[in-house]
Amino acid sequence: MSELYQRPPVSLIAGVDEVGRGPLVGAVVTAAVILDPNQPIVGLTDSKKLSEKKRLLLVDEIKAKALCWSLGRAEVDEIDSLNILHATMLAMRRAVEGLSIQPEWVLVDGNRIPPGLLMPASPVVKGDALVPEISAASILAKVARDSEMAQLAELYPQYGFAGHKGYPTAEHLAAIRQHGVISEHRRSFKPVRDVLEAHHG
Repeated sequence: MSELYQRPPVSLIAGVDEVGRGPLVGAVVTAAVILDPNQPIVGLTDSKKLSEKKRLLLVDEIKAKALCWSLGRAEVDEIDSLNILHATMLAMRRAVEGLSIQPEWVLVDGNRIPPGLLMPASPVVKGDALVPEISAASILAKVARDSEMAQLAELYPQYGFAGHKGYPTAEHLAAIRQHGVISEHRRSFKPVRDVLEAHHG
């Protein structure tokens, strides 16, 4: 897809990405970042391709060097009422609206852009590996959400959130069946709904 990616001819470009569409628990977290061309950051790429140690180092560098950055989120009740796609779009828009500098253009990882943005925007498939601003956003969002999962793991150690980060692994599904559903679980997601229906059936 890289040959299709055309960088917009403006200087203030925000990259936007999300983390947490697939998990059964917790918020979907997004980030928007405008990088400073005079302070390049080496090693930016898709957050999933980086070790946790490397992500933590890059987060500090991104926050120190970026012109501005912002996190957005949509909570579990919003995910359950809107559906995960619309909640993700809402969280992305919140991240952009939270920037202290208004970008001239927004590049969004994936194949769609959130409605309601006040500036031009383009989707970039595999943008987290192609566009430094999106890479930076993916790293900020992933570190923020992983931190929330670590906090949830301390509250509910029996679910193993620190390991699977809320994704529907065999371990997580077994824990839900054994210990039940907590308030942070997404009730609209089928594996969670199935357990609730089994308990109430």
